[in-house]
Amino acid sequence: MVTHPLQIGLTGGIGSGKSTVAAMLVAHGAVLIDTDAISRSLTRPGGLAIEPLRAAFGDDLIAPDGAMDRARMREHVFADPTAKARLEGILHPLIGLECNRQADAAGDAVRVFDVPLLVESARWRARVDRVLVVDCREEVQVARVLARSAWARDTVLAVIGQQASRAARRAAADAVIFNDGIGLEELAAEVASLWQRWCPVEQWR
Repeated sequence: MVTHPLQIGLTGGIGSGKSTVAAMLVAHGAVLIDTDAISRSLTRPGGLAIEPLRAAFGDDLIAPDGAMDRARMREHVFADPTAKARLEGILHPLIGLECNRQADAAGDAVRVFDVPLLVESARWRARVDRVLVVDCREEVQVARVLARSAWARDTVLAVIGQQASRAARRAAADAVIFNDGIGLEELAAEVASLWQRWCPVEQWR
């Protein structure tokens, strides 16, 4: 039995609808700790990661405004696996510290850690009490990302290829929401049902 505020690890592939599910969980009373948002904060102008990134990768991957050039960095790490490891070596410890700070500030609320690469990280799986995966078909992922961004199709496919497979995510899950071919009302109903199962006080205190 969990004897502390429940910690949910939320994950899913790009375009799965994970952010929509996260917002629904917050509406039920959870505190969201968004590792992507933390990463963006660390790599904006003046962010804590900027000078370590400059030292590791040079000025070419820092944009004129002083932020990390995300598009160029994405291309760089896709082309060079060692660059990906160096990038993660800089960002992940800083993200971890900020996650701890936000979790400590959450009081007794259920914490939802939005972690795109949760399945790839044994550290994250050990930290959370439940893993919730938002899943959909790859062609749906691609269509959603193309509709909301200026990315090329090949870029979307490259990002999907860098992430864990759908099968690996589902295998690691305590629950899966299949967000494919359903509307927002049905999705909200699934989230509400899961919240009722997982989050009543008597179930985790």
